[in-house]
Amino acid sequence: MKTRRDFLKTSGALALGALLQPYASEAAKVPNNVGIQLYTVRKEMLADAVGTLKQLAKLGYKELESARSEKGHYYGLSAAEIKKVTRDLGMNLRSGHVHIDKDWQKTVDEAAASGQQYLICSSLPSQGQTVSNYQRVAETFTKAAEACKKANLVFGYHNHEYEFEKADGKILYDILLDQTDPNLVKMELDLGWVIVTGHDPVKYFEKYPNRFPLWHLKDMHKTKEESTEFGKGRINITRMFQNAQKSGMKYFFIEQEEYAGEPMASVKHNIDFLKKLNF
Repeated sequence: MKTRRDFLKTSGALALGALLQPYASEAAKVPNNVGIQLYTVRKEMLADAVGTLKQLAKLGYKELESARSEKGHYYGLSAAEIKKVTRDLGMNLRSGHVHIDKDWQKTVDEAAASGQQYLICSSLPSQGQTVSNYQRVAETFTKAAEACKKANLVFGYHNHEYEFEKADGKILYDILLDQTDPNLVKMELDLGWVIVTGHDPVKYFEKYPNRFPLWHLKDMHKTKEESTEFGKGRINITRMFQNAQKSGMKYFFIEQEEYAGEPMASVKHNIDFLKKLNF
């Protein structure tokens, strides 16, 4: 089965110099409702979903985003089961990563039953790094979002790095933003992947205000296109939160896909890092 990483293509772009600087000391405040993308602990969730959720709750995570796996959208749990487990633990299943396919309405109905608020497409529904394909994708997103709206869900798209390639002089990601209704189609901005391409997330916040209610907060290795623990990579976390209002960010999910040691150790390091930041 393909993983989310299979959809990624290397771009070789360097990060902006300004984003490589150490964390700033200007005043800012990280929200208390720290979230995590469960793909970060994918093996643990597949082995013991309930036990892993209990560990995350103990560490202080409050907001959750699921990701499609070989056991379905909720790691072998039903929509009703994960809704009850997370609420009993004082957590919110806020969002979920899915694919747009022939079973889209079933996916929407399942998400509504789980109690989540957002439904995020995690990869392009059709392939092709061309303007025409991204225009088709924008149309697909609009239809998908309309189905979500009927179920009281908010539709969004999660980027990787390849969307920031150019075709015919246009940044392909911008086509998705420009050719969809900002009130209907939202974006979950993966800050780490944006920075890897040499783009500045804050510039996107300013150009498309309130378009990014969800973030993936991900630090990226200084010399590789891989994620790493907070404080070891290139993202200026402080600067991101200082500009959160422009983004319209409501929730953020820590995500880490590669690890120096055990995933749970990284998960603990990352939330502890945020708690210790002195803004």
